[in-house]
Amino acid sequence: MKYFFILSAFFLLTLTLSAQNERGYTKVNGQYYPYVVDDCGDTLIVAELSDISVSSPEAFDSEEDYKLYRRYRRYAQQVYPYAIDAIRIFRETEYITQNMSKKERKRYVRRLQKELKEKFETPLKKMSKTQGRVLYRMIERELDTPIYFLIKDLRGGLTARYWATVAGFYGHKLKEGYAEGDDPIMDMVLDDFDISYELPQVLEEAAASEDNAEDQDPD
Repeated sequence: MKYFFILSAFFLLTLTLSAQNERGYTKVNGQYYPYVVDDCGDTLIVAELSDISVSSPEAFDSEEDYKLYRRYRRYAQQVYPYAIDAIRIFRETEYITQNMSKKERKRYVRRLQKELKEKFETPLKKMSKTQGRVLYRMIERELDTPIYFLIKDLRGGLTARYWATVAGFYGHKLKEGYAEGDDPIMDMVLDDFDISYELPQVLEEAAASEDNAEDQDPD
């Protein structure tokens, strides 16, 4: 069996070395993935595995704390894909719109909002209040910004105040944001979920090309 793993590792190493000058990014279902071209000319999508968290068993002061931890963790696993998408969309939108005029950015965000509504409105409506809280705490923790100000930046102050008022009815304060230590059980859970996102190189190269084109524009 060990020879199988050795041969597999050798094959992967050989593939990587032979294709080191033939690699890039390709877009699949709206997302960018790295690829390599092998010796036969076939394009292979490269899987990038996320980091994993290995931690010692948690200690709890009471049975109630343990049950709350289990509930938070279950909800975190359920909302994790939406948190990943939210961070990816935010980072890409922030990068793509950084040189846009206010009017162009507003138009872009409006179009993006329509697409997101079609994709996420139904599943998000089915979330419980606690699931929603875990989701936006995940996002706030990664972006280091309260949800209120994220909404205000994208949709305007009136919309942000509306959602802050609605959230207040359920005991949520959107202006406060995530603060480590306010909810130690939540901290335990979120420590095990990485939702960070790095912009694909293809986006940075595309933006650089656009900047160069604008610099060379005689007008």
